Amino acid sequence: MIQQCSARRDKLRSQMLPNSIAIIPAANLVTRSNDTEFTFRQDSDFHYLCAFPEPDAYLVISNSEHLNDDFSALFCLPKDELAEIWQGRRIGPEAAMADYAVDIAHVIDDLEVGLTSYLDGHDNLYFARGHHGPSDVLIDEVMSNLRSAPKQTKIAPACEIDLRPLVHEMRLFKSDFEIEIMRKAAAISSKAHVEAMKCSQAGKNEYHLEATIHYHFAMHGAKSPAYSTIVGGGENACILHYTENNCELQDNTLVLIDAGAELQGYAADITRTFPVNGRFTTPQKILYQLVLDAQLACLPLFKPGSTFKAASDKAIEVLTAGLIDLGLLTGDLRENIEQQHYRQFFMHGLGHWLGLDVHDVGKYKVAGQDRPFEPGMVLTVEPGLYVAETADVDPKWRGIGIRIEDNIVITEQGHDVLTDDVPKTVEQIEHLMAG
Repeated sequence: MIQQCSARRDKLRSQMLPNSIAIIPAANLVTRSNDTEFTFRQDSDFHYLCAFPEPDAYLVISNSEHLNDDFSALFCLPKDELAEIWQGRRIGPEAAMADYAVDIAHVIDDLEVGLTSYLDGHDNLYFARGHHGPSDVLIDEVMSNLRSAPKQTKIAPACEIDLRPLVHEMRLFKSDFEIEIMRKAAAISSKAHVEAMKCSQAGKNEYHLEATIHYHFAMHGAKSPAYSTIVGGGENACILHYTENNCELQDNTLVLIDAGAELQGYAADITRTFPVNGRFTTPQKILYQLVLDAQLACLPLFKPGSTFKAASDKAIEVLTAGLIDLGLLTGDLRENIEQQHYRQFFMHGLGHWLGLDVHDVGKYKVAGQDRPFEPGMVLTVEPGLYVAETADVDPKWRGIGIRIEDNIVITEQGHDVLTDDVPKTVEQIEHLMAG
């Protein structure tokens, strides 16, 4: 990982204007209640470029001649025996310099003085203003110090440039190293979904399935989920970001689970929908098959040169035609699509980029045009149908929510599905749950 980060810093330097410096802050601890904090999760851009795992740190990258062209520095918490007794071990500057491939490391207490020295004489500052509030204040203070010291021959960067477009474009394309981590995260997540299917039964609570999922994440090396797990039984599946997970599972209903593990910072994101008791009712089976047909129809369009829009248009066409055939929509297919009548049942997008963030960074349009897929992009494919209890349709369809979500990587030949280990046909699901 450290070699990867060093290579990424080199690539970033090569894209920065000459005589430029970049400042990247780490995440901070966030208070949960009184004197306790939420489990720390590193800022994704910082992790991508450094992999240093502690809060309250800053990374400095320069391509200036007076800093040897390829300079990196790290500011971090100092070693502190008393603090480490209470709060855990710290890496400290000496080990940070040795283990994280930076030229020099400083204690965080020297941050303002150190940044004032480092920024002096650079023409351009690359910085993600607005992303990390305390850093905005710090940078303003440092720039003010430099601008108010002309008699000391100090010179502030004349131009501030948003760092995010460069880093996020890099993050959009995954290396073989990253794809292998994501493949492992997908495998761990797939196994957890299978275990949740196997233990499902009427009378259990949604949080029992959530606990099964999280247990299998942790037991296979992924300590944390990549996002808040969704376990929606019955009509709760029609709430797209349902996370209460505290209702009893009812017989003859479906349960939708949207869950993915985080491994070394990288996310998996899988959704499966299955019958609580292991057997689909006829209406459930019909709607489920329609969603699966939509996914299978659009998957061939996930290949180099195609776009999210092309794949989405195909999925929408299949879903809309099916909804008309079943009587949930009426009228002409083209008119229903043009008027977006399908959106009362399929109201979200077909997918999103996936990586260090579950909804990962990267532009979806370039120069106003839909971005063509290229090898190395990793994304989700997740058609769904959600029929609210209040929908003006035949009652047999009401309260059914279905989503089928897989993770894929675009390859030279087309795509590779990373999450195929989770059953998704009606027959596969019923066979697994019967066993």
